[in-house]
Amino acid sequence: MEKLPTELNIITLNCWGLLHLSAHRADRLTAIGRELAAADPPPHIVGLQECWTQEDYRSIRRETRFVLPFGKFYHSGAFGGGLAILSRWPIEETTMFRYPLNGRPTAFFRGDWFVGKGVACAKIRYGPADKDVVEVFNTHTHAVYEHPPNKTDSYMVHRLAQSWEMAKLVRGAAERGHLAVALGDFNDVPLSLSYRMLTAHAPIKDAWRVLNPDSSLGAAIHELERARRRPIPTAAFNITENGVTSQSTYNTWGWSKPDQRALSRGKRPMLVEPDTPDPRGKRIDYIFFTPQVSSIPNPVFRLSGPTAPRASRDVGDGMHARGWVVKDIRVGMLSRHPELGCSLSDHFSVEATLLLHTSERPSSRPASPPLPSEPNKRHSARPGSAQSHRPAAENQNPEHDHAASLLALEHGTYLQSPTGSEVRVGSRLDLRISYDEQLRSFAVESPSLSSASRVRYDGLPCTTYDDVLSLIHGYTHREHAQQRWRFVHFFAWSFVVLASYVAVWFVPGRYPGISFALLVLSSLGFLAGAVDGLMALLFFGGAEMRALSEFEWEIMNAKATASGALGLAQQLQEDMGGGGGGGGDEKVW
Repeated sequence: MEKLPTELNIITLNCWGLLHLSAHRADRLTAIGRELAAADPPPHIVGLQECWTQEDYRSIRRETRFVLPFGKFYHSGAFGGGLAILSRWPIEETTMFRYPLNGRPTAFFRGDWFVGKGVACAKIRYGPADKDVVEVFNTHTHAVYEHPPNKTDSYMVHRLAQSWEMAKLVRGAAERGHLAVALGDFNDVPLSLSYRMLTAHAPIKDAWRVLNPDSSLGAAIHELERARRRPIPTAAFNITENGVTSQSTYNTWGWSKPDQRALSRGKRPMLVEPDTPDPRGKRIDYIFFTPQVSSIPNPVFRLSGPTAPRASRDVGDGMHARGWVVKDIRVGMLSRHPELGCSLSDHFSVEATLLLHTSERPSSRPASPPLPSEPNKRHSARPGSAQSHRPAAENQNPEHDHAASLLALEHGTYLQSPTGSEVRVGSRLDLRISYDEQLRSFAVESPSLSSASRVRYDGLPCTTYDDVLSLIHGYTHREHAQQRWRFVHFFAWSFVVLASYVAVWFVPGRYPGISFALLVLSSLGFLAGAVDGLMALLFFGGAEMRALSEFEWEIMNAKATASGALGLAQQLQEDMGGGGGGGGDEKVW
């Protein structure tokens, strides 16, 4: 086997390949394949979402066969999960894990339930050793169809449950000693509740926020971002600093219909100036990774006899830290189709380079204060251009900023509100940190993992678990109401159809049309009622309620663990008489 890699180039992209619905689907996905094949640096692992058809998948494979010779198209649900993983190295094992909570069959016009959304898992071997494995988890979580405050987001519980399941998968991979990479379209903004559900229960880092800890928390019109009172970002700033992948002003699929038609006819170049305001751009596509920080001995300290230093698990006392750090991350796939002139997808890609780094010198001392940056320094770069982020002298700690952000969110506040001049295009370069400092910060928050040990995570604050439980209870109440009304619908039409069958006996023979209309209309109504009755029995009162009960128990158990009251969750559940959706005397523990 070739020399073990010390860098991993990873790409994730939502291809927007809906059959019969996405414009120019085949042409765009073929162009996406060409872009992947020509990417610099060449990708090692690619996760695709919304690649719905085998034809489109094979088209991409043809274009990337020399760069990414291995791949897997994942099958799920009635129409497929739309997930695919491409790799430079052999794929040893795959699994399609379907989310227990994933939309409702009654929302057939949205399709999430029918495609069987889940996590496409792949074990990719890049070396001969047992732990020379990358476990990739590619997902596309439930979309946000109801936007607060105008509407209640009834699918919030589904995305929380999906983040919870993803966290368990990633945690298992990390405990096996493997590098875990979770990527895809998570359909939620940074530091949202579903985002925190994932990052608080798995030893993973958001690659973008490692290098850009002060990036936006959503679109400029989003509640969390408005609370920071930042100026409206420009299109270029959103790409280079905020990592915007969705609803960017640069993306032609968000333009008005007249502009899209003019673009397709080639009437004018339709260029977007870099300083164009971009109030709706947001980051919902992510690359998460497990740093897998470990301690290795310093050859200088490999002494014998009574003078040998005492071994230490900390970074120091002759021990070096080794783990994965973020070398570079950027937004990609900004180019347009060479003939159609449109963007290649309604999302841009996220492209990251991870580096397996060993600290240059052992040190157990805390990080020194960051050096002041130049307040008026500006950086001009082509939006989306590849920028290499080398180690810098500044010793800033992005994990401290991340933890402070989470704490501030819990208390309803956030960062100090800057003036417009303090938001600089060059802030990413000013905030870049050394690889050693990344390892040091990762080691503090994520102790070394091994296959023989399990690490307890602090999780979320108890008040946050209470909020999640409140959402579960509210959604459970909604689904119980849906179940009742659908049973009412079924029994009502059962009565109507029986009454119609009786009534035809009393219709005079000279009016056969009336009898026929009664039979047809009542039969059609009974058919609709029967479908509702089956859904009330099998889905609203069956699969979904049981999945909700499982999720509720696990959240209560996590809350009890966080508060130190182990076993309290079970006792509370027993006192309440069962799970949130189990009903009756059924035991779900």
